Amino acid sequence: MDTTNLEQTLQEGKLYRYVNNLIVAHLRDNNLTQAASEVASATMTPINIEASPNKLLELVAKGLAVEKDETGRGVSASMLFDSSASLPTTYGLIPAPRVVSVDFSAAHDTKGSSKSFPKHETRHVSEHKNVARCARFSPDGRFLASGSADTSIKLFEVGKIKQMLLPEGRDGPVRPVIRTFYDHLQPVNDVDFHPQNTILISGAKDHTIKFFDFSKTAAKRASRVIQDTHNVRSLSFHPSGDFLLAGTDHHVPHLYDVNTFQCYLSENVQEIGVNSAINQVRYSCTGGINVVRSILGAHGSAEATSASFTKDQRYVLTCGKDSSVKLWEVGTGRLVKHYLGATHTQLRCQAIFNDTEEFVLCIDEPSNEIVIWDALSAEKVARWASNHVGAPRWLVHSPTESAFVSCGTDRSIRFWEETR
Repeated sequence: MDTTNLEQTLQEGKLYRYVNNLIVAHLRDNNLTQAASEVASATMTPINIEASPNKLLELVAKGLAVEKDETGRGVSASMLFDSSASLPTTYGLIPAPRVVSVDFSAAHDTKGSSKSFPKHETRHVSEHKNVARCARFSPDGRFLASGSADTSIKLFEVGKIKQMLLPEGRDGPVRPVIRTFYDHLQPVNDVDFHPQNTILISGAKDHTIKFFDFSKTAAKRASRVIQDTHNVRSLSFHPSGDFLLAGTDHHVPHLYDVNTFQCYLSENVQEIGVNSAINQVRYSCTGGINVVRSILGAHGSAEATSASFTKDQRYVLTCGKDSSVKLWEVGTGRLVKHYLGATHTQLRCQAIFNDTEEFVLCIDEPSNEIVIWDALSAEKVARWASNHVGAPRWLVHSPTESAFVSCGTDRSIRFWEETR
């Protein structure tokens, strides 16, 4: 066997071992113990092999995205990036996370161990003509979109926002808003970015979901529209980009096929009541959760206003109008952490993790402050003046760096970045 063939054989052997490791870890971590043991025995793989949670699902999702990239991941060819656009084709490439997410399952003596939240500087970067109701970063952290009661949507380039924070950019002609879209008839409730393509979607009180191709500089209006039957309160793209989930005034989530716009309604969703609107829908990072668990009365008799998965998909962070923020274990529905010390009873308030999941942020309405907790110890570590006139109604953190955005009833969008 020549050197080239030998080297190829060794590389293939390493790849097979890596794949076997991922399969065993995936089966084991999903409580398929017998299957994990049989595969481990057949492939001579240690049953206790270490692997990042859901690593196999993440790699499969990325592989499928690459495989189907030429067909636009379910989006029509007219919506894709073209040669006349001004945005780079590398949209959607996500940088590696700064640190591994927090392990909430490990036993910790957290008393007195809280970390300090880094100092941030903030700046007003833009404002709408009416209340700024929502905002979202793109998956790669390079873009930000905000939606307003004035029916408009603004798209920001984060790099240009950062230029505004530099000393030489504070009084310069930097304009971070690169697109403004006008196509809704009533207030915008939520926005989201396609995971691979330069497509932004929005949901509004006019019962529509609209698709905007932000690679086209001249486009002001939607290129595609889904007409729902209810007020669209919340949106979330599936990580594959082939489906989107809508939470509306209807009590059952609406799942849409992006190819056909066909709507699917689950027959297994518990009947909570005809008046129980869905305030927020969010997918996990891989979209791999397929077991539904109801946590009834999660915030007592008060509305739950936000919910989001941790990166390992094992926990959900929720916020409610009972002035509490809670962390729940998905598998059991057990309350794991309770973050207290902020009052929010009026607005559709968001509780969010920072990008490393070491901290939790939320709003205190009476004091108009941003409250920050150590995520692991649940101890309050900071209270910052929001610099808004009136409490912000929305917080969203960058998925890739230490920066977040606040927006609210004073119409303004503020960008917060860690000081170096």
